[in-house]
Amino acid sequence: MPKPADQPTIEEVVRFHGHCCPGLALGFRVATLALERLRGSRAEDEEMVAVVENDSCAVDAIQVVTGCTFGKGNFLYYPYGKHVYTFYRRATGEGIRIAEEYRGFEEDPTFGVLRQRVSSGQATPEEQADFRAKMRAKTEAILAAPAEEFLTITSAHHPMPAHARIESSERCADCQETVMASHLVEAHGKKLCQECATHPAAHPLR
Repeated sequence: MPKPADQPTIEEVVRFHGHCCPGLALGFRVATLALERLRGSRAEDEEMVAVVENDSCAVDAIQVVTGCTFGKGNFLYYPYGKHVYTFYRRATGEGIRIAEEYRGFEEDPTFGVLRQRVSSGQATPEEQADFRAKMRAKTEAILAAPAEEFLTITSAHHPMPAHARIESSERCADCQETVMASHLVEAHGKKLCQECATHPAAHPLR
């Protein structure tokens, strides 16, 4: 299936995110595959819905490619820490779930130690170069590999999420800042924002 004219390229995704890495490449492949399988195009409004289960680099690519964003309410984050991504097309009611099954470094006993040394600032220049080379290799492999080699694609496990709602705002009884009404909580006999309800001493007006 040819790439739609309005679909961002990997170069555009990298410019948005700031760098290229395996996570970003994964998100790019997942997002382009979702649009292809659901026969959709980049969402201008809520034509598509994306549900992600992590907050890794991948989700930046998914927002850029699919047009699903937090601000439009068609990009939902569930903090499960899993490389699982579910997409829906509202016009047809279809949904697919894509899980990452890539195992590029699991057979490389040196990578975990190398990553830890780089993260801790203890890596030598040679180790840093080796780490960058391994990361580039994984990124290139994800961009080039057939989808079935590293992704498991099934029907969505859950019903399509409801449309985003435009909600009214109310003032927190303590700090007097406006809050989406659905996010106010009852505490101490008052309607409070979650900050005042949970950490009252931290608010300057308390």
